[in-house]
Amino acid sequence: MKTKLKNNGSVLLITIFATALLSAITIGILQMNTEEIQLMRNQIRAAEALTTAEAGLNDAFAEIRADSGWTTGFTDKAFNNDAYTVTVTGKLPNLTIESTGTSSQGFVTRVEAEITVGSISPYLISITKLKVNE
Repeated sequence: MKTKLKNNGSVLLITIFATALLSAITIGILQMNTEEIQLMRNQIRAAEALTTAEAGLNDAFAEIRADSGWTTGFTDKAFNNDAYTVTVTGKLPNLTIESTGTSSQGFVTRVEAEITVGSISPYLISITKLKVNE
């Protein structure tokens, strides 16, 4: 006696559905990983810009320690493939130094320090207020 087998394709449909589901999950995970990597790169570039702005601030402090009347500032001074611009405003003993760091990828960070400069050389600098990206 022969038995007839019914091949209605249900196994094929289940296999296709399972493959599509696993593909969608894999694509979603890859997309999340790609976004995380981009966020990490942006964080690194922003940290580079902040470091560059702080370097400009420290460079200005060094100039003021040597000469309390220094108010020239810097324009696009190179620092590790990046650049900073520094401006000095105010009158002694209270000055405001603004340093803007720009990374080579175009990220920008602004650091502003309100300082008090001592009256005896080497001129001591006291930071009374420090602002970042305000």
